[in-house]
This record gives sequence, C-alpha cells and structure tokens, in this order.
Amino acid sequence: MNPIARLILIVVYSVLGLAAAGRSSVELTQKFSEAPLPYSVSAASAVIYIVVAVALWRAWRTVALAGSTVELIGVLTVGTLGYIESNWWPDHTVWTGYGSGYGWVPVLLPVTALYFLIRGRRAERGADAGIAT
Repeated sequence: MNPIARLILIVVYSVLGLAAAGRSSVELTQKFSEAPLPYSVSAASAVIYIVVAVALWRAWRTVALAGSTVELIGVLTVGTLGYIESNWWPDHTVWTGYGSGYGWVPVLLPVTALYFLIRGRRAERGADAGIAT
C-alpha cells in the first residue's frame, strides 16, 4: 500500500473513531433509552473505525480489508434503512444519510481504503510473480 495513503487513512480513521466513540459514549450513557438502535450503531461504528486504524497501522491487511468491507456494508445498510424505515432511526448515527452529518466521509472512507488495500494486494502479487505494475 502507498505509504502516504496509508498514513492519511490511519489519521482519518483515528479521528473518526475518536469522534464516533465520544458521541456514542455520551449517547449510550445519557440517552440510550430514547434511541437504542442508532446509539448502538454509533458505538459499533466507533469500534470498526478504531479496529481499521490499528489494522492499517500494524499492516494487518486482512483485518483492514475485512473491517473496511464491514464498514461499507454498514454505511450502505444504515443509510438505506434510514430512508426506507425512518421510524427505526429516531436519532442520527454516524452512518445516517450515508454519513452526511460527517461530510459523507463515512461512505467515502471505506471505498478509498478498499481501493488502496486491493490495489496494494494486486501490486504485491504482481511483484511476487515478477510482473511490473
């Protein structure tokens, strides 16, 4: 993986993870009974962001790839369900509206991470086979 892209992804995942962890900890401790599903989703997103940040830092590509995939599925699912079944979401999550409250970073981030992770894996395989990329 490109070292600059990796560092940028680590920073963005870390910042988003801290933001989601802070938000969800307040929601879970003070308002959980008001909207348990959205607040639990925010907590889950925080865990995923932190796991992916650590995986990228430690160069655990498989964990980063799996985490980014789960994240993208989560963002797309929550974003879509927010429009289909809006009564399930009495309050916003990090992934509501495909992450619109966070400047759509939650939907763009896993796509970007997956791009660089898959591209890096292909380049590595090509180098192993002696193919120039």
